[in-house]
Amino acid sequence: MATGLVNEEVLKRVKGWAPYVDAKLGFRNHWYPVAFGSDIPEGEPLQAKLCGEPLLINRVDGVLYCIKDRCLHRGVPLSTKLDCKTKNTITCWYHAWTYRWDDGSLCDIITNPSSALIGRQRLKTYPVQEAKGCVFVFLGDGDPPPLAHDTPPGFLDDDMVIRGKNRIINSNWRLGVENGFDPTHIYIHKDSILVEGNDLALPLGFAPAGRPEDSYRIIDTDAEGGRRGVYDLLGEASVPVFEGYVEGQMVREGHFGETRVANDISIWLPGVLKVNPWPNPGLNQFEWYVPREENSHYYFQTIGKRCANDEETAGFNRDFDAKWLPMALEGFNDDDVWAREAMVDFYADDWGWVKEMLFEPDMAIVAWRKLASQHNRGLQTLAHVKA
Repeated sequence: MATGLVNEEVLKRVKGWAPYVDAKLGFRNHWYPVAFGSDIPEGEPLQAKLCGEPLLINRVDGVLYCIKDRCLHRGVPLSTKLDCKTKNTITCWYHAWTYRWDDGSLCDIITNPSSALIGRQRLKTYPVQEAKGCVFVFLGDGDPPPLAHDTPPGFLDDDMVIRGKNRIINSNWRLGVENGFDPTHIYIHKDSILVEGNDLALPLGFAPAGRPEDSYRIIDTDAEGGRRGVYDLLGEASVPVFEGYVEGQMVREGHFGETRVANDISIWLPGVLKVNPWPNPGLNQFEWYVPREENSHYYFQTIGKRCANDEETAGFNRDFDAKWLPMALEGFNDDDVWAREAMVDFYADDWGWVKEMLFEPDMAIVAWRKLASQHNRGLQTLAHVKA
């Protein structure tokens, strides 16, 4: 994919969601998680990339700071060879330009301490916030909105304990979103370790029982605390398919397990899925598809549980490490990873958005595309990355 505006002919044909198709690098003016707090110990900067922009995040006296990972002088990444002479500064390994973490100001140039540039230039800085053990960065213009506006309902609740996994996936972020929110993609999970291991009730797919527009509900007002998203109602507006037929012969059955999950599925701007309950009653899965570059995204997976005390929290942590991480976030969601990467070539020249042949259950995805096109706070472009 080439950065910037997509083919103008493609944009003309994708009526109702052209901005979404143009959002290869994601949306500006949103909060995104890029790491877990445990990934950034005191004084050990972490390199990251968000919507094409290279970042460095550091913890100084417990406070997180985020600056652009690009020296003002010759544009080299500071992260190529990290050099922090003091806890409050980072020095470029090339010509020793030195910047403060808190405001990005050029405070010293070791190789030319009398330079007129000192105190007059500064690196770009980004608002950063740590919540539920996750590190969120705001990439945009002006004052950021409340973090709650860019997180799903329930994620920030006081009693919600969050654990998770973060990894880089080699596909565009939109393919991640649409794979996660796809109502009938459950077919790829039919042989997952989680299905048998947790005795899930999992059909092969869904046959809509009524009008396609009854299979989703759009949240485009302040009804959910400033959030914008789409609820998938296919489960209540369709018939689950537990028997699969080819030429009149039954070739596959769904799993008739006792564990009922995924009653409530929704997708929220800027690109985060909530599945409630999942992967077990009493648990919620919240997962972000964070734009990294055009052809990669952070798959930021988390599972949350409401815990009333330390004992319940400790129990959840044990279950997460022993069961939910290997069986759900890895065993089950690994299927999602290869499915996204398998779609890359088809959408690589942008014509996939035109040539795709959607069917009835995909109407929830179309609703998401339209909502994201209308209610995003701005498109990230190559010009922003180069600024």
